[in-house]
Amino acid sequence: MLNLSDFDFDLPEELIALRPVAPRSASRMLVSDKGEIHDSTVSALGGWLREGDLLVLNNTRVIPSRLSGTRTRKTIHGSGVSQIEATMIERISGDTWRALAKPLKRLAVGDEVVFGDIYAEVMAKADGQVELKFSATGDALDESFRRQGQMPLPPYIAAKRPADAQDMDDYQTVFATEIGAVAAPTASLHFDEALLAGLANAGVKSTEVTLHVGAGTFLPVKTEVISEHKMHSEWGAVSEQAAAKIAETLAHGGRVIPVGTTALRVIETAATGRGEIGAWSGDTDIFITPGYEFKVTSALMTNFHLPKSTLLMLVAALIGMEKARDVYGHAMAEKYRFFSYGDSSLLIP
Repeated sequence: MLNLSDFDFDLPEELIALRPVAPRSASRMLVSDKGEIHDSTVSALGGWLREGDLLVLNNTRVIPSRLSGTRTRKTIHGSGVSQIEATMIERISGDTWRALAKPLKRLAVGDEVVFGDIYAEVMAKADGQVELKFSATGDALDESFRRQGQMPLPPYIAAKRPADAQDMDDYQTVFATEIGAVAAPTASLHFDEALLAGLANAGVKSTEVTLHVGAGTFLPVKTEVISEHKMHSEWGAVSEQAAAKIAETLAHGGRVIPVGTTALRVIETAATGRGEIGAWSGDTDIFITPGYEFKVTSALMTNFHLPKSTLLMLVAALIGMEKARDVYGHAMAEKYRFFSYGDSSLLIP
């Protein structure tokens, strides 16, 4: 039985990256290839891949969904004004979002909060979250978020510095098209147009899938026995074209390499058997831990993850517990940069 403590490690705080390197592909990349560890760079990725390999990219687009607003409430003592910060974490409908708000105690059901050119009514309040119904819907609401929202940086970055204009580019992949994420698929942040072109010229194929990364990616595991943890569900899709490319690659002896744990989770959800996959869309709460049998994943490109996280458990499932410890020990000893804006790894079982 695996316990949460099996996935704990002490990370020096100075290894948490607060900004990405530039250019994107200049990041360092640890390569674990069939048990051997090498130090490389993302720009050299093509040297570790083979003609006929397939990279699977997550094309979700992050919404700048952290809003600052004002709540005004009339009371018997006059009018009370409070400054409110709300971070959208899950879209419920075209005009309604579930959000984290602070200070939460200043909000009650029925309150209205003005966020620039839109306002929202508090429809519900429970479990440390609020449900906000906005005065705009669909594309108009998304456009309002783009005009006045900030990127919802992970808590370990937001605690050190506020999001700024630079994050509007830095925290978005170059191939982001499908609007809906509230966190970036961070392994993909290392790719730029030059790297993608170079890989294509070398015969490395690529395809795109979608998984709208939710705030659940940052939620801590609270159960000591990891099998008791319930994953937060996220919406994803694998097109017929992407499924066909994955199946064809495997059939011809190529490797399918998802870029990021989000891309991996969505293709494993869509898999129908060993080496088999079909078109799929819907919500997934797949929880991959050691012992899981991978159906269509050959290797993984991913960043370095938080202690005790479900993402670290996925890494251990792919390369094994001992190798995962070796990889993370090496990364810390060699001072790789960790988490969303940090360095990368290529993990080949």
